Amino acid sequence: MHLGRDAACCVSTTNRVIRRLNLWFVPAVVLLALCCVPRLHAAQAERAIMVREAYIYLSPDETSTRMANLERGREVAILEKSHEWLHITQVDGTVTGWIMDKGVVRTSTPEGDKIVFGAAADSEAEASRRYGRKGADRDAMRLYHRMAEYFPQSPLAGEALYRAADIRWQLDALDVHTRPSAKERNPLLRAQIDEDWMREVMKKFRGSTWADLAAYHLIENKVCGDWGGDTKCPEKESELYEKYVREHPQSPKAAEALYQAAWRQAALIQMYKDEGNAGRSSGAKNKATALARQIASRYAQTDWGARAQALLYLIEQDIPTYGNTIQ
Repeated sequence: MHLGRDAACCVSTTNRVIRRLNLWFVPAVVLLALCCVPRLHAAQAERAIMVREAYIYLSPDETSTRMANLERGREVAILEKSHEWLHITQVDGTVTGWIMDKGVVRTSTPEGDKIVFGAAADSEAEASRRYGRKGADRDAMRLYHRMAEYFPQSPLAGEALYRAADIRWQLDALDVHTRPSAKERNPLLRAQIDEDWMREVMKKFRGSTWADLAAYHLIENKVCGDWGGDTKCPEKESELYEKYVREHPQSPKAAEALYQAAWRQAALIQMYKDEGNAGRSSGAKNKATALARQIASRYAQTDWGARAQALLYLIEQDIPTYGNTIQ
């Protein structure tokens, strides 16, 4: 008889348990039924997303032993239903038990996409509070990601996937930026923020606002950690930001990207002067001026437009914007 991978694994595990405990008198088929049936059925079981925190009980009874906690955004496979109880197994864990059938969203749940998205938004708001719930950021990340996975045709799917990627990016960035390598001038020598989820957004929602926003994040992995007075850093970074605007002209980040390019050209004015290169300094001034005027005109009613106007003033007044700015 040919067994599937899960079944074969269960049989192997069962045999090891029998040998270890010398339970030769226990039929293997009995142990197989006890320990493996939930696992074997999980692959075919209906799956759902938790939008609340829940206890997993040993049996369908609130007085029975609590085996584990289920966090918001966790995925469960429903093995069977008994009145107001669900027999479940964690899809990304090892615990199988019973939970109350509350806050368990299936793909068949009416307005399920909005429910999960709303739960994610609530967790994200909670995470932004000063004394918000511990782990709310990761709850939000899981909920957004599951929402996009379970409801791919929803109008909210692209935004949900981007928000999940954005939260994950911020969490990874906190770790990367605290490492000693964070100040490495060469980005290749620095720990990289994981790009997988951002690239997933770009692939699944190509040409969308969410893809534009995801692409902007990727620049962070390409900039220098610390310029250290090296003109190659702002030169390269200015090109990266200008290239982004050319490729994503309608992006909500276009104004910011142009400003980042303009600010780096403004910094180069003084950096080239310090090197004794008056010609390149003049070129950087002309480019910074042109970029700042473009931003001030195109995005006049935004913060970036006002910031560009302020940068333009500093440039015209020959006030350094990088290094020792006190004169």
